[in-house]
Amino acid sequence: MVSFVMEKPHRMSESQNVVVSEAARSIIPNNSSAPPGFISISKKKLLKNLEIINDGERINAWVDSMRASSPTHPKSLPSSISSEQQLSSWIMQHPSALEMFEKITEASGGKQIVIFLDYDGTLSPIVDDPDRAFMSSKMRRTVKKLAKCFPTAIVTGRCLDKVYNFVKLAELYYAGSHGMDIKGPAKGFSRHKRVKQSLLYQPASAYLPMIDEVYRQLLEKTKSTPGVIVENNKFCASVHFRCVDEKKWSELVLEVRSVLKEYPRLKLNQGRKVFEIRPMIEWDKGKALEFLLESLGFGNSNNVFPVYIGDDRTDEDAFKMLRDRGEGCGVLVSKFPKDTDASYYLQDPSEVMNFLQRLVAWKQMQPGV
Repeated sequence: MVSFVMEKPHRMSESQNVVVSEAARSIIPNNSSAPPGFISISKKKLLKNLEIINDGERINAWVDSMRASSPTHPKSLPSSISSEQQLSSWIMQHPSALEMFEKITEASGGKQIVIFLDYDGTLSPIVDDPDRAFMSSKMRRTVKKLAKCFPTAIVTGRCLDKVYNFVKLAELYYAGSHGMDIKGPAKGFSRHKRVKQSLLYQPASAYLPMIDEVYRQLLEKTKSTPGVIVENNKFCASVHFRCVDEKKWSELVLEVRSVLKEYPRLKLNQGRKVFEIRPMIEWDKGKALEFLLESLGFGNSNNVFPVYIGDDRTDEDAFKMLRDRGEGCGVLVSKFPKDTDASYYLQDPSEVMNFLQRLVAWKQMQPGV
């Protein structure tokens, strides 16, 4: 996940002389009365020109990051993974979760396995229209069986109601809006003794009116950009640019930033071909994972083995949380190697389903099940 912080121009006195770069020199007229290497200009003109330079640099950084958010884009591959030898090294550090299945189950060592699953790109394929990201009936049956064996949660950037309509399984935990809207299993559906069925947690509820405002403004501001999809995920807003021509990306960045500059209490993060506008609170998928474990009674327990499976930058917060806890494992869903705190990888939702089916079969073979 990449976070971007808006910077304010540095204040300067009206008559201050400054050293400027060659880039600035090319756009600021020279002043013959200035000493060699110096240009004497007014604060207003200086700030205007510095703003042009800095915004240009920021826009380029955004566009580069947007390319990197597409695993298939030629510029998305990290420079550290640029050769066949380095690719092999990456796979050695992040082996296939299917190939290492026995090692993963052995590492659980009789502890309670708890499963956390992203939705888009993990349980369902990535599609151009986010409203059509349907999971297959076979995947739904697999997750239903999984929830009979282990406490299972869906942790997603989607709003809770929308992801529930996709999954339609009342026995799961749901953490929507990147964990800012958490709800436990429906009454009577939990099969796990530790579950608090009344669980409902919304740490950013005060931001709801603000998110609604920003959503409406983003709809209006981006309506002239072909292919853009703006989504209201209740506690956050998403701007999908998967279907936007790359030549329009710079323009889209300016449109989104022009809206957010009026909302200093919101932050802009980037995921997989999407901008995420969220409340500026210390909360993410990693915090949601930690909260859910505590709700299950495993907050300070050594008797738990969390498994988190996800494909997006936003899932890196959860992968890092598991690394910091020193327990469980993160599984990155990706056909392409990339920088990650996950321990293993799976290539796509079909491999995720295979892995989950093996977990169910393994659990059913355990004594006392």
